[in-house]
Amino acid sequence: MPRQHAPAFTPEAASESAPGGAGERQSLPALQGKMKRDPEGYEEELRQLRRHFESSVFLFRQQAALSSTSSSGGGGDVAKELGDLALFLAHVAPFYPEDLADLPDQIGGLLDTNARALPSGLRVHLVQALILLVNRKIVDLEDTMELFMELQVIGDRAVKKLAVSHIVHSIRRMNQTHKNEIRNRKMQNILFTLLQGEEESRAKRAFTILCDLHRRRVWFDERTANAICNACFHASSRIMIAAISFLLGYENVEQEDDSDASSSEDEAQNPQVILSKEDVYKANHKGTTATKKKKKAKLQRVIRSMKRQQRKSTQEAGSNYYSPLTYLKDPQGFAEKLFSRLQKCNERFEVRMMMLKVIARTIGFHHLVLLNFYPYLQRYVQPHQRDVTTLLAAAVQACHDMVPPDAVEPLFKQIVNQFVHDRSRPEAIAVGLNVVREICMRIPLLMNEDLLQDLVLYKKSHEKAVSIAARSLVTLFREICPSLLVKKDRGRPVDPKTRPKAFGETTVASDVPGAELLDEDFSSEGEGEGEGNESDAFESDDEKTNKLDTDEAMEEEDELSGGEDDTEEADEDQDISDHNSDKNDDGLEYDSDVAEEENDASDDDEQLSEHLDDSESDVSDQDEDNDQDDKSKDSCSKTNKRKLSDYIGQLNAADASLRALKKLAGAKKAETSSDEAGKILSDEDFKRIRELKAKKEAKMALAQHGLSKGTDTRSVTFKIPSSDQLSMKRVDPSMLEAHIRRKLTKEERLELVKAGREDRGKYQAKTAVKQKKTGGLSNRQKQHKKRMPLAASRAKAARSRQEKKNKQKHSGKQFRGRKAWK
Repeated sequence: MPRQHAPAFTPEAASESAPGGAGERQSLPALQGKMKRDPEGYEEELRQLRRHFESSVFLFRQQAALSSTSSSGGGGDVAKELGDLALFLAHVAPFYPEDLADLPDQIGGLLDTNARALPSGLRVHLVQALILLVNRKIVDLEDTMELFMELQVIGDRAVKKLAVSHIVHSIRRMNQTHKNEIRNRKMQNILFTLLQGEEESRAKRAFTILCDLHRRRVWFDERTANAICNACFHASSRIMIAAISFLLGYENVEQEDDSDASSSEDEAQNPQVILSKEDVYKANHKGTTATKKKKKAKLQRVIRSMKRQQRKSTQEAGSNYYSPLTYLKDPQGFAEKLFSRLQKCNERFEVRMMMLKVIARTIGFHHLVLLNFYPYLQRYVQPHQRDVTTLLAAAVQACHDMVPPDAVEPLFKQIVNQFVHDRSRPEAIAVGLNVVREICMRIPLLMNEDLLQDLVLYKKSHEKAVSIAARSLVTLFREICPSLLVKKDRGRPVDPKTRPKAFGETTVASDVPGAELLDEDFSSEGEGEGEGNESDAFESDDEKTNKLDTDEAMEEEDELSGGEDDTEEADEDQDISDHNSDKNDDGLEYDSDVAEEENDASDDDEQLSEHLDDSESDVSDQDEDNDQDDKSKDSCSKTNKRKLSDYIGQLNAADASLRALKKLAGAKKAETSSDEAGKILSDEDFKRIRELKAKKEAKMALAQHGLSKGTDTRSVTFKIPSSDQLSMKRVDPSMLEAHIRRKLTKEERLELVKAGREDRGKYQAKTAVKQKKTGGLSNRQKQHKKRMPLAASRAKAARSRQEKKNKQKHSGKQFRGRKAWK
């Protein structure tokens, strides 16, 4: 027979002995409010309730020791009373720090030893009491961290939710004003230890908390990022899959924590499009109604495209772009270790594809060299392979300029041979061409002339996706290496001698990007203010001399044309055509040998002065001959013809030397700008550079859409991103199969039809719409109501009478079937 205990002290007894009066029954919340208002007046009641709590704890432990089913036995009232007392003492603990100093140890010990045996309601109450004590800073979070992590694996969903939310919100609240590195490091060590442990349940809970805090940018440091990345090597496949999924989907997770702050930042960082008032005025006020409508639509498209480009550039180049893979301490070791696990694992296909994408992302992000990765991909490059676009996107992501082209060439050739051939489906050809373009954008040395010309021929395909992919390849190589294309496909490249960089070659920046815009702006302002008159005078002198030379040449041609026979005219035309062809040949030679002419610019200058002196002497001799000599017409025509040929040759040489002088002036201007680039730029200069860049982009965008004239748009047709931008950019598998039309089901077609009918009103006939219109009559209706002239009305009446007479005449003679009688 169990031992009979003395009657336990109840809260009602404490309420009756309270100063409020004998026999007055009060609840614990009312007593709690009075204790908070007058702590000293209720010390005796607190001690009585404390003894009652201790006796309840003792009684509950005895019952738990005697029976393993105490939670379902007769201890329900004791459990409820114990939970209420624990919450009551936790609420008043800040007002009695000495009397309730050991309360956290008692509650924590009860949860630590008997957490699984406690009833669910009592367990929740005790956890709430302990959370309240931590929030009141009576006990530190580091001391109860392990207990809260242990409570998450006992199988109680309510307790697990309470513990997780408490840990996350407490750490967030602790790091709101400033980061306490000492406390953070202690808690991180606890979670890291649990994450590296063999037990899956505890490691999973620790990983969940770490990911949540990292996603909310609370623990946004290298230690947390490396711990999450190292979870990819956990023995449990579930932890590994969760870590890989977090790394792949991190950029798509919405930041729930900084919603208000992010909205303000978006408003502050909203890209501004700088358009001139003249362009806006032209689009809104110049032209007819139809052209103004088109111009407005084009202007809106320009603004949207520029905002999109600016937003992308800020996301890629700014601090907003982030991935946990950036904080890897040993990216090469991480990639090699994960790749070795991929080769040995027996996971399902989806998991292996996820591992493949993480490895490719790491290789491209850190410009790693993992040569065994490309032959591994080569085994799966088949058009019929499952999720082949994801596989090809990983192959593209793993390519960068630090990888030897010989290592990627077998994979590149297999992609071309398997996807791009005449018997392949159009979808496969389009995907193959898009993959070839993306790989050549990163490693252009893989492409040769014969292969490129074969791939370019697909631009004549009737399939839209194939032709677009082939044309995009042409556009890329117009900028990278135009010499690989045939002449008709080169277009008008900015630099026809462009070549891709050799393997290992790097470009070192020697000046501030955009500083030349600042120099051009200053020079344009100076010319506009002080140098206008001088430039006009200089140009007027040049124009005068040019006009005199051209007039003299025209007079000589007129004289020669008047005094020669047909054969001499034919010979003269042949000479002129020969000289023109020589001029064209000189221009082609000049275009091909620009560097040599730049080196010999000084020699050309001397030649130019000599040619000009010779031309002046020839002109003077010609004038003297015209004034003094009166010879026969044949001899005069021969001498004039010889002088004309010499003069045209001199003009050709002068033209070439002038172009050389322009090149020399451009080179000297570049040298002066590089010399001036050594100066220190202020914040105002950088701000001005950003404004000038925005204006230049706006002009180019307007010129591309046909809203402005006089701007050369060749340099902005296709802007090749840098190697860093390509490595940070994630390759989307859906972009590799862009413009490919797949067959829609009936349900999808119906959805498209219904979606198109949403913004459209109810169908009405044109006449019904006209009848409902308000206002006056239309011109056609007014024309119908006009009185007809007398002759026209008589003619109409006669015509109607004749038609009626013909109708009556033929009405009785119509055949109505075979007669039955005669």
